[in-house]
Amino acid sequence: MMRHRIIPTLLLNNGGLYKTRKFKDPIYIGDPVNTLKIFNTKEVDEIVLLDIGLSRTKKQPNLDLLSNLASECFMPLSYGGGIDNIAIVKDILSIGIEKVIINSAAYRQPELITNLSDKFGSSTIVGSIDVRTSIFGGKRVYIDGGTRKIPYSPVDWAIELERRGVGEILINSIDKDGMQSGYDSELIAQVSKSVSVPVIASGGAGSMKDIHDVVKLSGASAAAAGSIFVFQGKHRAVLIKYPTEEESERIWGQ
Repeated sequence: MMRHRIIPTLLLNNGGLYKTRKFKDPIYIGDPVNTLKIFNTKEVDEIVLLDIGLSRTKKQPNLDLLSNLASECFMPLSYGGGIDNIAIVKDILSIGIEKVIINSAAYRQPELITNLSDKFGSSTIVGSIDVRTSIFGGKRVYIDGGTRKIPYSPVDWAIELERRGVGEILINSIDKDGMQSGYDSELIAQVSKSVSVPVIASGGAGSMKDIHDVVKLSGASAAAAGSIFVFQGKHRAVLIKYPTEEESERIWGQ
């Protein structure tokens, strides 16, 4: 039985952890170090850490904070936010973070992904795609924290990122973010079929069945989620959780 990755996504902003809905209205979750320590005890497959505060401020990543978090994290850690040059990627990888996630800079600097892939290897480079559905039903790619539309469809941008050298693609539905109404399965399936690199589905997980379905039915290699791992109940009380090994086996055995 194949074991796919289930990946908690944590959103950094000014040194704290937050959760958004449709990329807006951030709710404070807690201290990132304490949260990572809890996830350590739950034997998490991998963690995605995104600094959402940097997309608008254009500041550089906080290396001191990232170094502290990497030292506390026992599972593979991927980081995205404010990455726009080779030097910062070298620094981030040197502190123990395994993969970097590139979003807006991939569009602004067409050569960046290729240069990073050539220097550090494609397995360390994740191309991140944020997608919003228009009122007419079309899906377009957005950068800068979901505020700027670029002239690419998700499929065309995924193909282009693979051509440039990413080793993995993280595709996130802005409309589904934090809503816990299920992934955009059509979007994930379209992108998964168009590229040969692994695809991580993100945005909308509300149950373990959603995670099972997006992998088994939409072709994703992994499922990332935020709210389902940090909130409990209809009042969204903060509670850090993750499926046990037994629960994971049941998910993939369905």
